[in-house]
Amino acid sequence: MKSPVIQLSSMATAVSLALLQMASATAQEVAASEKNSLNLESVIVTGTPIGTSKMKASVSISTLDSEQIMQSAPTNAAEILRSVPGVRSESSGGEGNANLTVRGVPISAGGARYVQFQEDGLPLLQFGDIAFVTPDMYLRADGSLSHLEVVRGGTASTMATNSPGGIINFISKNGEAKGGSIGITKGLDFNQTRFDFDYGAAISDKTRVFIGGFYRNGDSSRPAGVTAEDGGQIKANVTHELDNGYIRLSFKHLDDKTPMNMPAPVKTTGGTISELPGIDPRTASFYSPYWVKDIVLDKNNNRIATNVNDGLHVTNNAFGAEASLKLGNGWILDEKFRKSTNSGRFISLFPADNDNSSAKMTYATGPNAGKAYTGKAFTATVFNTSLDDLGSVVNDVKLSKVFTLSDSKLTTTAGYYTSLQNLGVTWNFNQYLMQASGDKPALLNSANTVAGTPGLLAQGTDVWGGCCNRNIDAQYKTNAAYANVGWERGAWNLDASARYDKQSASGTYNQAVNQKYSQANTKFIDYSVNHTSYSLGANYRLNSNVALFARTSDGIAFNADRIMFANPLDGSVPISTNIVKQNEVGVKWKSGSFSSFVTLFQAKTTESNFEATTQRFTANSYDAKGVELEASYRMGDFSLMGGMTYTNAKIVGANDSSIIGKTPHRQANFVYQITPSYTMGDAMVGLSVIGTTKSWGDDGNTLTLPGFNVLNAFANYQWTPKVQVSLSVNNLLNTIGYTEVEGDGHAARSINGRTIRATVKYAF
Repeated sequence: MKSPVIQLSSMATAVSLALLQMASATAQEVAASEKNSLNLESVIVTGTPIGTSKMKASVSISTLDSEQIMQSAPTNAAEILRSVPGVRSESSGGEGNANLTVRGVPISAGGARYVQFQEDGLPLLQFGDIAFVTPDMYLRADGSLSHLEVVRGGTASTMATNSPGGIINFISKNGEAKGGSIGITKGLDFNQTRFDFDYGAAISDKTRVFIGGFYRNGDSSRPAGVTAEDGGQIKANVTHELDNGYIRLSFKHLDDKTPMNMPAPVKTTGGTISELPGIDPRTASFYSPYWVKDIVLDKNNNRIATNVNDGLHVTNNAFGAEASLKLGNGWILDEKFRKSTNSGRFISLFPADNDNSSAKMTYATGPNAGKAYTGKAFTATVFNTSLDDLGSVVNDVKLSKVFTLSDSKLTTTAGYYTSLQNLGVTWNFNQYLMQASGDKPALLNSANTVAGTPGLLAQGTDVWGGCCNRNIDAQYKTNAAYANVGWERGAWNLDASARYDKQSASGTYNQAVNQKYSQANTKFIDYSVNHTSYSLGANYRLNSNVALFARTSDGIAFNADRIMFANPLDGSVPISTNIVKQNEVGVKWKSGSFSSFVTLFQAKTTESNFEATTQRFTANSYDAKGVELEASYRMGDFSLMGGMTYTNAKIVGANDSSIIGKTPHRQANFVYQITPSYTMGDAMVGLSVIGTTKSWGDDGNTLTLPGFNVLNAFANYQWTPKVQVSLSVNNLLNTIGYTEVEGDGHAARSINGRTIRATVKYAF
């Protein structure tokens, strides 16, 4: 019997050869002017030292414009990424806190450790997996978004810090296209109203401006009986063209409150998940008008009252400056700078069990307060984290020149990146007894609740062994020097790049004892770590329509708070890091209105984690092999786009020998997307199917996350030349799709149920 690796290689080779044969037969018939929906000739700027076309670049990169984004009917930024091959985006958490990775690289403890979220070429946060703080929390997709560029593997290891898996770059409009729009969106089967606007214009011959943003209000797609959504953002920039380049200043203000969707109580029998009566994982919201104030400890030992229903409340203020200058003799200087203040509060409701029923329970809150309660109950843990300071200052400057040789050209780039990332958070976990209902649940009293505090079972220092009353006040300085050399001759493009990263960490962390932070319990952070990353790539164009590429790379993701409360961080012991080594080969092919991108990949990951709630330290190694396909086709008014990723991933090393040889949790063999659309005069209709085969909910491979498909639909009608009306449906068939399950099977998180939105947009 052939091994999966051999089968995979055979399959990918067959696909590649078939594409090459088809290309050879049709290449001469293809005109350069024919439209190609993967835009293989478009210039990309993400993960490359200087802009280059997809056809010449030896990296796997996808681009999505506003029309393609609309077709997937996304409800948040992370859902947009479900349409990108090779990306595994678990967007079931709501507006933030998404778990995301690429190509079999593990998700680890959560967030996006190995992938960097960027906005206009600079990171939103230097780390993608801070506990309770992920970059997508400070990112909103609205009318200010021009397009999206997503690099998997490739030069991501050397073109950015903490991004060995890939780079996701949300690129803003800058006023090049004159005009704008205003729009209003209403939830038809839930209470939400959203206003969007954008406008760009020239204010002189060489100066243009852009401004855009949104405001939203409602009780979200999981009705909580309270105003769970309230806020928005505004972004603006001004660009001045110079005789030798341009300068741009930008501004962003985000102040947004949204609910967090956490796992719901379920039961698990023989590894199979099933729902509990009265709790629908697609719509369950444990936010409720019947909550009491959650009393927590701040970092200064003060007791403060917080509103549980505030959910995720984030604020961001950012100022940026960008310049590209031609210095003469072919030298170009590119500079990007941003200073951001990031703060807020993360409050979410996590079920600590799926049944904590007892005799003599009474309603503690709500219209039935004081009356007897005889139904089911569970323990609700309030994850209440103050995001004291996640501000950052980042700067990236690079100098490049193209040298013209006799029969080739040499591109050289040298750059220096610096960042200062604050990490100031204060955790509080309190536990309450709650009615087992996903619709406006009340708190309950029993013999075990704290006297005078409705429903309170345990305070922070008692929850899960006292793990979770903690304060962190740390700062991470990163300095990175990088260089890239590219050589182009005829059909060949070769490049080599290296990056030296040094991270210096300082600060303190403390765990409360008896509801108090004491100086005696303070632990200090004082260490430095460094790593040299590299990437080597080659691209060969067989003709104008077919190109082959190959690449090998090595990169690092530094740890932040995920290693705290385990080994000392004062420099007395080695600091663990996370290394990703990747190899990839692929083919790009376009023929008329058809285009495709096929990549074989291998990713080897070595990482370390510390899980606060279980007090366990893990050190695992992974090996993932697979094939990634992206394709598109246009025939007249019909368009079809799709992608598929096959991944064969194994745990090849671990402290726990019982999981060696197992499949990493939440890693499916197949993830796929397909989006057909059809234009009929002034109308366009379409569907998108996003699916996954089954995966395991734990590294021991005992809990099953069933495979599922999500069907989305959209329709647009150009009512007048300036007015467009749209209808979009997310999860049309109201599918339950579990994206994660707790290790003991008591709770699991599902995607949202069906939501329907209507939009009216006026362009001017």
